[in-house]
Amino acid sequence: MVTTLSLFWNLSSASKKERITATVKLVSSLEKFQGQHTPKVSPGSEDDEENVGPTDGLDVLNAHDVAYSIRRLIRGLASPRESSRLGFSVALTELLSRLDTVTSAQVISIIVDGSKIQGSMTGQEERDILFARLFGFATVIHSGLLVRQTPLSTSPSSATNSSSLESYKELVDHLLTLGEKKSWLRESAWWSIGQAINAVIESSVSWKEEALASTLEVVYQRDKDLWTPETVAITLKLQPVMLKHDWNSTVSPTFKDADILSPANFSTLGRILKETSGEDEWQQTSTGTWKAQLHYVWDVIFDSLLPESDPGRRRNALFQEFFRVVVDETLFGASSSPERKFWGFLVFKKALRRVDGTDLPMLFTRNFMRSWINHLSHKDRHLHKISLDVVKDIQNFVQQNPELGYTLILQLTGIHGSHQFDKLTKTKTVESILSRMDGDGIMKYIQSLLEQMDGSDNDTATEEAKKIWIGDQFVALVRNGAIPKREDWIQLVLNWFAVQGLYVVKRKSTKGLLAALRVTPFSPASEDFRRTCRSKLLGCLADLTPPPTASQKGDKAPKEGTIKVDDESWISKIFTVVNHLDNDSKHVTSLSEPGQEEQLLLQQTYKTMDNLRQVDGEMREAARGVEFLLSAFLLHHRCANLDDDEFDAGVLETCLAVAATMFSTDKSKKRRKSHTTSQPESPKPIDMLVDVLIGFLEKSTSYLRAVANKTFSCIASAATETTIDLIVAQLERRDPADLVAGEEDETESATSEGDDEDVESSDKENESEFDDSDEAALALRMKIEDALKANGVEAAIGDTDEESEEELVDDEQMMAIDEHLAEVFRSRSGDTKQNKDVNAQREATHFKNRVLDLVEIFTRKMPQSPHNLRLVVPLIELATKSGKDERQLSDKARGILNNRLAKLKDPLQEVDQEYAETILDELHIRARKAHSSDTLATLSHCSLFICRVLTNIGYEKTVLRLYRESIVDFMTRKASSLNMTFFKDFITRYPALGWCLRDSILDISLKAINAYRKCQAFQLLNGDPQDVLSFILKLHTSVLQFIDSACDDQVSLSAAQIKDLFKLVILGVRQASKVDSSNQNAWDSGAWCTLHGRLVASKRFGSSIAVLKLCSQVESALQGRNGRQCNSIAPKRKAEEVEAEGASSDTKRKKKKSVSTSRS
Repeated sequence: MVTTLSLFWNLSSASKKERITATVKLVSSLEKFQGQHTPKVSPGSEDDEENVGPTDGLDVLNAHDVAYSIRRLIRGLASPRESSRLGFSVALTELLSRLDTVTSAQVISIIVDGSKIQGSMTGQEERDILFARLFGFATVIHSGLLVRQTPLSTSPSSATNSSSLESYKELVDHLLTLGEKKSWLRESAWWSIGQAINAVIESSVSWKEEALASTLEVVYQRDKDLWTPETVAITLKLQPVMLKHDWNSTVSPTFKDADILSPANFSTLGRILKETSGEDEWQQTSTGTWKAQLHYVWDVIFDSLLPESDPGRRRNALFQEFFRVVVDETLFGASSSPERKFWGFLVFKKALRRVDGTDLPMLFTRNFMRSWINHLSHKDRHLHKISLDVVKDIQNFVQQNPELGYTLILQLTGIHGSHQFDKLTKTKTVESILSRMDGDGIMKYIQSLLEQMDGSDNDTATEEAKKIWIGDQFVALVRNGAIPKREDWIQLVLNWFAVQGLYVVKRKSTKGLLAALRVTPFSPASEDFRRTCRSKLLGCLADLTPPPTASQKGDKAPKEGTIKVDDESWISKIFTVVNHLDNDSKHVTSLSEPGQEEQLLLQQTYKTMDNLRQVDGEMREAARGVEFLLSAFLLHHRCANLDDDEFDAGVLETCLAVAATMFSTDKSKKRRKSHTTSQPESPKPIDMLVDVLIGFLEKSTSYLRAVANKTFSCIASAATETTIDLIVAQLERRDPADLVAGEEDETESATSEGDDEDVESSDKENESEFDDSDEAALALRMKIEDALKANGVEAAIGDTDEESEEELVDDEQMMAIDEHLAEVFRSRSGDTKQNKDVNAQREATHFKNRVLDLVEIFTRKMPQSPHNLRLVVPLIELATKSGKDERQLSDKARGILNNRLAKLKDPLQEVDQEYAETILDELHIRARKAHSSDTLATLSHCSLFICRVLTNIGYEKTVLRLYRESIVDFMTRKASSLNMTFFKDFITRYPALGWCLRDSILDISLKAINAYRKCQAFQLLNGDPQDVLSFILKLHTSVLQFIDSACDDQVSLSAAQIKDLFKLVILGVRQASKVDSSNQNAWDSGAWCTLHGRLVASKRFGSSIAVLKLCSQVESALQGRNGRQCNSIAPKRKAEEVEAEGASSDTKRKKKKSVSTSRS
């Protein structure tokens, strides 16, 4: 027993892994013992009379260790320690499944005897005993011992079977008694009976029919009229195998049909599964304590209706009716309690994993959807958490079956759901399902939305509300980045917006675009709806026009299933569709009719666009950009013209003039050349085009912003210095008062022009303005009334009484009233002016942010352009001088400087050397006065960028001069904002240029403002050029003098600073040895030995072993192998010399030892 006793302890471990390991070791050891055991002749022989022990008969055929283990495992089932029941029951089940020397009757008898309740037991002890009996019976069932047909391994003449009908009946009777003893054990006990029935059904024992008949008799003889979920479960297990039994007499009068799962029995079955005896369960108590887990009878029902192992036996139609009656009308009924609805949600989750895709809609019934939406809508609802779990299960279900996402969307937004499901439930259920669907599912969903516009609703408001909701769904599909974009459904959505917003359908079409959109002349739309469609069309086109910075080289590849990438943008595709519909006068009529002058201008535009398509060569991309701009502007004009906006012919004329100038033929070039000689100051075409794009950015619409960015990315290659200056001029900081004044001037001019044309419209606009400012007027009125009351005058409210006497006010009161009123009006005008300033400043910030997009596009598209230099100083202004409200603007400017310009890999071409020197000089001047480390870091990055530009064209002298001046400022001026990082970055990036500054650094270090700056100067000395030897003596002298002055307390240095200086000297010696190893005596080792003595004698550094050790290392490095040693402190020098001498002395000792051993 020594080998198995230690294994029983780990069977109670809380770790599942430890329990399984202990079980494996215990069972394998017992198998070995049983294999070596010789069974006795027969039970009850004379040889056994002398042994006094248990009378269960286990010791007759089993080894002593095996019999002991069976008894101990059964006793351990009653242990309350940790996971004893789990570990002991698993070990007992595995052991009984491998032994053929025990019978089920023996084990059942031991379990019953070992789990008897005594009168002196406490409640907890009684509970442990009852659980031990339940677990023990379960081990007999799961081990297969209950129906085992193998005879005991005794003498050849023995035929005793391991199982019998009597033992089966005994086990069932004990389980029934156990379930009746405690209500909280009833479900577990009856579940074990069901497992015993399954074992008998699956076996081939000779007493199968008798066992099932006895079970039927025992189960129903107790109370035939009392049906419980456990009784239903047993009946569902017995009915398929006991076909000859008269089930009508058994289930009546409770059930109308012999088959419990027939539709006629669903109402009664629902009441039983609900575990209530009446309709109103709020006034009643259930048959037992409510549990959050579903009863196991639901698994039996699902196995009967929707078996997973045999799909051919699925009864989907019957399950639909069952779910409607038993689940929806019973568990989710109006009188159901939250506990029963909780069960209903669990049943739904279980059914979701079993039903087929075609039968999925039958789960989303009316009462279920109502309860689900109600409990999702508020967090304080009782079933909010389980409702969220249902949402997660649905999302996981769609992720595993994306083809079924369309079916789920229809149910959530269908008749039992709501079009505003996500809004009502405050979740993103529909949105998340859409993001997990594939392209085919999205297309089906769009088709279903279009089918809903059949015009069947007589109510115009309802029909229009449905159209608005469909439009919102289309926009959500386009804007959701997680939804896979596909060209077919995107084209369908954009076409729908274009037709609904720009045209009136006159005649139904059976084929083509209108047929695909299912647009009919019987579905009129209001002007508000058409305006909404036009706005959504432009918004979707802006979202579908990717930023030019997202498709550059090195960026991530687009996700599979996204928009098809080709040369034609979505704006151009919709422009083509609009032109096609304009020519289809048979079916549609355009809402906008251009005038004669506008028609001529449009014809010229179309002709220009045709010419731009023919441009090839270097200007092909720019021509495509201008063509895109023209098509985008015309499409915007079509949408904006219907919204009472005036047609801006100047923009279109400018674009046409630019196209004619930039992409003209040879003849037109000659004409233009002769024409430009007379007008030398005319702006360049590219500048005129960029000015148009800047005008688009001022309007702050997403569509025009996307058009401007896309166009500029195409024409960036044609940009000149004046073009960049035009863009940079928009980034200049202006006074908010000037901005407000400019806006007021424009407003006054526009008002004066409009007054002559339409006075009545202006009056209406003024009235609307007064209506919008009711709150401000009310506040002003209250201030005036307070001023009057303060001077003894009551304001007139309503109609005055004719009979009341008139109150006269003297001159002094009138003067006081005038002063108060003047103060009120001054405060109001000041507030108005302040608000205007704030709004103007905010708009200016947003505008500059959009202009920075053009700057970033240019740096990406033209990394080698010399015009990038013209961006440095303006971006520095934005990054360093922006206010607190412009934090986003400064961060974006700093990001362009640090991540774009400073990291350009290709050298700039045709650089203006004088302009680059001017920029570098400006950067260093700003760096010396920088107020923050972030600003200094940005200036350092830009300085390195300009240094690279100048070194590429051979102007290193300017770079060295400016850095030398900055070093002088850093060393000699205490208030200098420069730091070590500014110079270290330069030396690390350009080590050759940094080494050229070595003499200047040493000379300037003598004039350092303090010792700390002088130490930093020495840290900057690093390099490995060929002339390092000529620099050694100078560095030697400077460091010696500096440390010597510290020994005399002329300079205040810490031990850490002196250690850094010694490390620098050692590094210099090593670099010198790399260049010329034979010239190590360039350093005067005697001077360092003298310095060592002074350090030892110093009160400040004499006790620092680290400093003295480093000084000794410098001496050793200079003296070489045969150098003399300095013996100022003999006791400590031995250990230090051994460390300093290094590996050379160690190798000598090893050689001596090897020679002595060889001689011996």
